[in-house]
Amino acid sequence: MKLENSEIDQRLGALTGWTTDDHKWILRKYRFAEFMLGISFVNHVARIAEADNHHPMIAIDYKMVTLRLTSWHAGGLTELDFQSAARFDQAFEEVIAGSGEA
Repeated sequence: MKLENSEIDQRLGALTGWTTDDHKWILRKYRFAEFMLGISFVNHVARIAEADNHHPMIAIDYKMVTLRLTSWHAGGLTELDFQSAARFDQAFEEVIAGSGEA
């Protein structure tokens, strides 16, 4: 079910680094010390997205990876977008911890 703007704002408050684009998308930019760490992160994201059957838009710009989420079938943001965002943040922490970058 599509979330109301107030629900979106409330859920954004529980996430770090995520913003909204007109309450239709949520997005976050992840910066890495090395290009290949970003690629490792994208691979983690891809596995999570496949398991959940909920795929983000992914942009790779050298050492920065941008993820954008929405739920097409609902016509906007749903709880699944925020659950995915939290899982992607966890994947980011795991990649950083494994790299010694933390």
